[in-house]
Amino acid sequence: MRGDWVEIVVDTGGQAPLNYEVKATRAGRRVETSISRGVVEVAEVTRGGTPVRTARFMASRVLALVEHPVPRETAGKE
Repeated sequence: MRGDWVEIVVDTGGQAPLNYEVKATRAGRRVETSISRGVVEVAEVTRGGTPVRTARFMASRVLALVEHPVPRETAGKE
């Protein structure tokens, strides 16, 4: 959903870690996270599942991965 975002903190081997953000920028898009074979992949995808933007990081370099979902409204809530 629009407003969802994921924050990734990566160790660069230098003095300070780098922060990256991947956001769902339009209505109907969402952010998906997957980890496989030593690679962390965060992608903004459309309703149909087509990736729009993708960020890939080596899992050994990722210090933190924080998902920030937008609170969903429930039907019938008064």
